[in-house]
Amino acid sequence: MGGLVVAGQLAYGCASGGDDVDDDDGVGGASSTSSSAGGMGGGVTVSVGVGGSGGSAIVTEVFGHSGTTLYRLDPATNVVSEVGDFTNCGENSVLDIALDKDSNLWATKRERLYRVDRTTASCTLVNDLGMNGYPDSLSFVPEGTVDPNVEALVGYVDADYVRINTISGAITVITENALTGGVISSGDIVSVIDGGTYLTVKDDFSQPGDTCNDSDCIVEINPATGAIVKDFGDIGYDDVFGLAFWGGKAYGFSREGVLFEVTFGTNNVASTVVPFPSAPAGLEFFGAGSATSVPVEPPQ
Repeated sequence: MGGLVVAGQLAYGCASGGDDVDDDDGVGGASSTSSSAGGMGGGVTVSVGVGGSGGSAIVTEVFGHSGTTLYRLDPATNVVSEVGDFTNCGENSVLDIALDKDSNLWATKRERLYRVDRTTASCTLVNDLGMNGYPDSLSFVPEGTVDPNVEALVGYVDADYVRINTISGAITVITENALTGGVISSGDIVSVIDGGTYLTVKDDFSQPGDTCNDSDCIVEINPATGAIVKDFGDIGYDDVFGLAFWGGKAYGFSREGVLFEVTFGTNNVASTVVPFPSAPAGLEFFGAGSATSVPVEPPQ
């Protein structure tokens, strides 16, 4: 990625503005946080104890969407199905979605935050800013990263790393200019408990020799600060507005309507198209998401 520089030191702590409280702050269970040089990509791994959701059922779904329609992918079979058109979400396009560890789904438009029934795509308004402000890259990150007690809903506005209060809808900047090395968010972030946090990025054309121009790049980030800790390079597609994760692989959803599987190497990735034979003509993916509790490795 040309001159991209990644953060050399990692530090966990509460973000500024951490007084806001998510609506799942009553989840019990012990938690712990650790950073590791091991694991997929050698970046940041967050270990979180068993919470109040309980059970050991494996989540076997990730979601992608156009501006108007929600889709479900079964990553065990790579079968894609349509959930339905978003309802009660107003007229403008849905920009991105995120799912917490209990698979509760949230969505943003430029000026609005919604909760969404993932089985029907029905929306419930949480907040209307009255102006543009919500990010088009969105994910929950595990407790013990941005917030010591609860998962946090985060995203990027260009290079700034922000948190969204899921009760009030208020936006707090965690780190200004969290992304360095001449890149900004291209479209989406995804995070996994006991796993990594990944982001698609593109050039901001501020430096010579930029390499994320014709295609987006994928990077691993520190979920506490939003800084890049590892660069995996070219992802093979441009405008990758949606990113999900399941069983050791990421799933990209591009604006040109391509759904693809991303396999991680030591320092690069390989992308393989996932067939979607029933895709409507002219499909454009606007975003994607997966629960933070999806399996980090393929289930045995």
